[in-house]
Amino acid sequence: MRVEIMDTTLRDGEQTQGVSYSPPEKLHLAKLLLRDLKIDRIEIASARVSSGEFEALKKITEWARHNNLHRKVEVLGFVDGDISLNWIHDAGGRVDNLLCKGSLRHLEKQLRKTPDQHVADIKEIIRKAEELDMEVNIYLEDWSNGMINSPDYVFYMLDSLKDENIKRFMLPDTLGILNPDQTYDFCKKVTDRYPGLHFDFHAHNDYDLSVANVLAAVKAGVKGIHTTVNGLGERAGNAPLSSIIGVLRDHLGAEMNVNEFEITRVSKIVETFSGIRIPVNKPVIGENVFTQTSGVHADGDTKDNLYYNNLLPERFGRKRKYALGKQSGKATVKKNLEEFGLTLSPESLAKVTQRVIELGDKKENVTAEDLPFIIADVLGNDRSNYKIFIKNYSLSLSFGLKPSANIQVEIDGNLYQETSSGDGQYDAFMKALRNIYDKLGKALPNLIDYQVSIPPGGATDALVETVITWDYKSREFRTRGLDADQTESAIKATERMLNIVEGFNESEKAEDTEKAGIN
Repeated sequence: MRVEIMDTTLRDGEQTQGVSYSPPEKLHLAKLLLRDLKIDRIEIASARVSSGEFEALKKITEWARHNNLHRKVEVLGFVDGDISLNWIHDAGGRVDNLLCKGSLRHLEKQLRKTPDQHVADIKEIIRKAEELDMEVNIYLEDWSNGMINSPDYVFYMLDSLKDENIKRFMLPDTLGILNPDQTYDFCKKVTDRYPGLHFDFHAHNDYDLSVANVLAAVKAGVKGIHTTVNGLGERAGNAPLSSIIGVLRDHLGAEMNVNEFEITRVSKIVETFSGIRIPVNKPVIGENVFTQTSGVHADGDTKDNLYYNNLLPERFGRKRKYALGKQSGKATVKKNLEEFGLTLSPESLAKVTQRVIELGDKKENVTAEDLPFIIADVLGNDRSNYKIFIKNYSLSLSFGLKPSANIQVEIDGNLYQETSSGDGQYDAFMKALRNIYDKLGKALPNLIDYQVSIPPGGATDALVETVITWDYKSREFRTRGLDADQTESAIKATERMLNIVEGFNESEKAEDTEKAGIN
């Protein structure tokens, strides 16, 4: 079964509220659709809309003609004598998708004509198109309502036009009202009655049924399907190209010319040009749809790809990912480590996994790019031999007031608490800490450098690595901390510093004792 795809991103998709492509953008997208995605046909404009549309159409048809693709470029025309037809022809177009009335109500209320008059007008345009060496496809606008409320009129139109020089009859569910059962029934009636005609189905997504309706239409014998990239279109949009390709290939075994590997790239470009963001859970093209979150799923994939389906990400130029966070297991972390070519011992893997879970409780998303930071933090921070712990702290930042800190530190099993203010939250924290150490007669090192970094591509919720360089009695050393919050990462680096300094002090005491014994 071969299915023809007509993509109308540049015409019906541009009817999305707020979307308007410039002529250069339309040309670029037309090239991507025809050349890279290998779409069978594209509908790129409506006749007589604007001078910008005319300019864009000229650019596209000129390029298409040089590449022998001009018969794949289509324009929506109207039943207005030869006005739309000449507009399309003068811009280099060779295919007129003629917008006719597919329901009696639309005909009588909008055009205020009889069926005979409408058919006569259409036939006149077809004759003029033949003289201009142009092809004509027929849209039966509001066809779905026509089949529900005035089927005799629909069949009258088809009976009257079936022998005309019309290449395709296009059946729009203009208001997105059909369900799959209705779609199958209505499409089956027309394909059975007119087996020699080529029918297209044009779905809208008002009830979120566009993809299901397309599946039903193809089952009923429809040979062509209309789509838009990212499901753009009026109101709730049209049938999304990405989903249609996946459904028709995987559920019906349909043959199509579309190069699905390029779908993601083209979708991203349309997202940029249109300004309409792709939902993260949009099938095939959404940011999250090839990301497993559960550690159980990662474990199953490791053992035998137990959580794979036929929508393999590689088909669409993507990769499978395993989200890191509070639901992560060792299998999830291991899968992400493979991306970096890293392996850890079981003990280290368990520590890193636990740290990922802890961080997942603090931030929405722990990324694969965070992993090297986490590994460096965990494996370089064994707290089992710590003697000093920052047990609690409360940091306050208020407009017009100095930041303050209230901290509690455990040193050799004893708790000490102090409060102070400073020029920033971390400065206030350090001053409170210094108050504790001054009372104990302990020295603290000088902070000589403070460096903050986040993983590449990090956003506002990215993990923060803070590396602080200290000087203690002419001995320079660095400590690092990692957290979703910059100040907290600095505090972790500071706790590490306190224990390193404590180690220095114990070494000095041991040396002094040894020297005293020698003397």
